[in-house]
Amino acid sequence: MKIYLALISAAALTLSACSQESAAPTASAPAAPVASDAAPAAASSADTACQTVIEAGDDMKYNKTEINISKSCKEYTITLKHMGTMPKAAMGHDLVIAKSEDVDGVAKDGATAGAENDFIKAGDERIIANTKLIGGGEEATIKVDTGKFSAGNKYEFFCTFPGHLAMMRGTVNLVD
Repeated sequence: MKIYLALISAAALTLSACSQESAAPTASAPAAPVASDAAPAAASSADTACQTVIEAGDDMKYNKTEINISKSCKEYTITLKHMGTMPKAAMGHDLVIAKSEDVDGVAKDGATAGAENDFIKAGDERIIANTKLIGGGEEATIKVDTGKFSAGNKYEFFCTFPGHLAMMRGTVNLVD
């Protein structure tokens, strides 16, 4: 029983430390990527409007709940960064984009595909784009063909690692 309590305490301290680390950049000077995004005319507006970075950690949360893609972008680049420390076998994350109506089916089929397939069913045509499954300290980048989005449909991004869907889900919006 004492060992069990010690393990729970250690896990709570680890998660607490991760939460404080992810909050630290907002309390101090902005990190370099934020500063470069704010630099006037340093990069063309098309370059910054057609890319984003999404962070995820051992707390099973993305740092953003929506991705706004400009209709002027022919291609949109998304970089997923795993800010945690746990390996992908224990706390892996990916980022998958699909129509809202397909999310549950894609996640269910991904769970049966298994970790060896990054929890993605081979040839799943409901998936618009997806990163590979990554673990702590890793990152993955995808380029999304914006021509795959249709007006009138709703889209989401989510994690297919089993059990993560409820907490790791956001909307994808096409904006002017």
